[in-house]
Amino acid sequence: MAVCETCGNDYDMAFEVHAQGAVHTFDSFQCAIHAMAPICEHCGARVIGHGVQSGEHWYCCAHCARQEGSQGIVDRVMAGMSG
Repeated sequence: MAVCETCGNDYDMAFEVHAQGAVHTFDSFQCAIHAMAPICEHCGARVIGHGVQSGEHWYCCAHCARQEGSQGIVDRVMAGMSG
């Protein structure tokens, strides 16, 4: 049995996440996301997909990044356009 570092549940099916030189133990993906996912600096949503990074700042999408002043960030590029 292992104890979840988020909720404290002692669970026989807990799992480990190895990230950036540290080992974390969780009993569910929900607890892992709560503990490890960055938070969008504009809307406060947990970034559980790729998200957008602008400098040292994390956002859930290009819209939120633009709202905080980041430029040139888009959700997609039109077909046939380069770059």
